[in-house]
Amino acid sequence: MKILIVEDEAALSTGLKFNFEQEGYEAVIAEDGRTALQRFTQAETPFDLIVLDLMLPGMSGYEICEAIREVNRQVPILVLSARTLSQDKAQAFDCGSDQYMTKPFALPELLSRVRNLLERHPANHHVDPSKPEKRPETFDFGDVRVDFSKHTVTVAGRTYSPTTLEMQLLRHFSENEGHVLSRHEILQDVWPEDADVTTRTIDNFVMRLRRLIETNPAQPRHILSVRGTGYRFVANPDAPDEDRS
Repeated sequence: MKILIVEDEAALSTGLKFNFEQEGYEAVIAEDGRTALQRFTQAETPFDLIVLDLMLPGMSGYEICEAIREVNRQVPILVLSARTLSQDKAQAFDCGSDQYMTKPFALPELLSRVRNLLERHPANHHVDPSKPEKRPETFDFGDVRVDFSKHTVTVAGRTYSPTTLEMQLLRHFSENEGHVLSRHEILQDVWPEDADVTTRTIDNFVMRLRRLIETNPAQPRHILSVRGTGYRFVANPDAPDEDRS
């Protein structure tokens, strides 16, 4: 596994590199955004994870995250920042990050999050031959086709590549079609146990999915809000209620 560390504080980046290598990972350091993007796009062996600071010279971590998402929607991005405000976290998630940790941090927790993200990355998922049950690879609703095997969403003929967590959330909705899901349930079922996220994070991800699949995100027809509870996914909003179960 190969990790890109985007951090301008030399002592911290060197320490992270050392500890990642002790865990058996290959680690590469980039001190600024330009270097990070160059190493990411020109790497002979693709990176499996990015650890990203937000306050960097030249380009902010937000800009780096957005630039990476333009070329790769799947690679996990873990933000590691001294910024603690909720709006900073919300902006990081809106840019496409998967997890957010604040400095100072506990090394065991960071390593746990790294392991979790790498295990959940679709490129590292392996089929267990002892489990015959196979989940559907595609899901169609409205003018949307979701291909979980290819990690793509096609809307009205245009194909997009959502982030790993966006795909996991969309699969969770599709597998619970018609059911009211509380934010707490979604948090437990989709996000890892050690994720530093809140129910507001779920709202941000739902907004991103709505912008992707809804004709009018301001008046969604598929991902519906349930006041005071959470969300309900409806594949065919024009069908009678008894046909939606």
